[in-house]
Amino acid sequence: MTYRTAAAAAALLTAATAMAVPSTATAAPAPAPCAASNMVKETLPNGTTWQLCWRMNDKAGLVLEKVSVASQRYPQSVQVLDSIRLAQLNVPYDSGDTEYNDLTTYGFGGSSLQTLTGDDCKGGSARVGSDGSEQPERRKVLCVSAEQSGLAYRSADDRAVLSKAGQDLVLRAISKVGWYEYVTEYRLHDDGQISARLGATGDLSPNDYVNADRGWPIGKDARDFAAMHYHSAFWRVDFNLAGKGHEQVEQYDSKLDGRGTTATRLKTTRTAITKEGTFSKVNQRWWRLVSPTSRNEDGHKRSYELVAGADDRYEGHPETKPDVTFTEKNACEKWATENTLDPACPRDKKSILDFARDKATLTDPVMWVRVGFHHVPRDEDQSPMPLHWQGFDLLPRDFTPMNQLTPDTRTGANGAPR
Repeated sequence: MTYRTAAAAAALLTAATAMAVPSTATAAPAPAPCAASNMVKETLPNGTTWQLCWRMNDKAGLVLEKVSVASQRYPQSVQVLDSIRLAQLNVPYDSGDTEYNDLTTYGFGGSSLQTLTGDDCKGGSARVGSDGSEQPERRKVLCVSAEQSGLAYRSADDRAVLSKAGQDLVLRAISKVGWYEYVTEYRLHDDGQISARLGATGDLSPNDYVNADRGWPIGKDARDFAAMHYHSAFWRVDFNLAGKGHEQVEQYDSKLDGRGTTATRLKTTRTAITKEGTFSKVNQRWWRLVSPTSRNEDGHKRSYELVAGADDRYEGHPETKPDVTFTEKNACEKWATENTLDPACPRDKKSILDFARDKATLTDPVMWVRVGFHHVPRDEDQSPMPLHWQGFDLLPRDFTPMNQLTPDTRTGANGAPR
């Protein structure tokens, strides 16, 4: 849970800095990845610097591109993502009578994108940008803030106690679709982790009250049964580790493996995923995308791991069953479902299932992540409805040889103690 005050958050947020100066007089400056008005470059108090480009898409809402990170210990900026954005929000009601695909039908940009006001960006910086519509309107639509994230680490020995609070660079936008108001949020942690989240607030639909087996009573006594429903959110994630791309996908599974001297043994196996496909979680399974060429200072290949959080899988559609889908990058594969909006693209690839069906070889993979939330209303949802969140984390694995926040007194603790 985020805890902050306006003064604390304002103190954490640093001003955007200029592009790096060439190291030699003859070196050409690196081209800016985007216009200054669409760039965020912020240094958090622990010394971690995130740089990225942002824009608003009429359907997806907030889009982050060219995301890079550097730290005091590892000052060379290294790219993580080429892009990340929402790719669909499927909202079927338990009654079976109502269903929406909010992104492709209504969109999170354009008129749905809300102008930030009041406490929407308290303590942060509200950025002006286009709303992503065909006739773009420029208004305050992106909140950029630095927020404390709690304890980053603690380690005690007989000499000292090392304890450090962490900070996040937070980017959020708000979109109103019907009675719901959605908060698209990305939290860029000072240890290199990225958290993608979708929050829902606003109000329960006044048009969706049902019988007792499809809803929850929120009026006085046993009446006013607010309809239960699903929110199946999809994200499209395109990595570009160290700016080199062409990541390889690996799946890891840990299973019981006999008995050791005092406990049951576990064996972890790696499976290379070389073809397009859909995949689901089982106990002790996870995935990472690893650069085949970029290595950290220890000689280990850089990668990012998908960390899935709480999830309710909607079984009513085949395309909402997979937890993660890996496909070969294709400019015409834009939306996880209802992928038929672009007249210049084939209409036979309607969903992630169609994208992955031909099992093409993965040379430049795109990751589609689905996270579901079954909303069973409660009295406390009225009114306004408290924010509820769904999402996932991208965790750096071997991206740097040590923790990006490692203090100077622990720089020798790399590998087994000697």
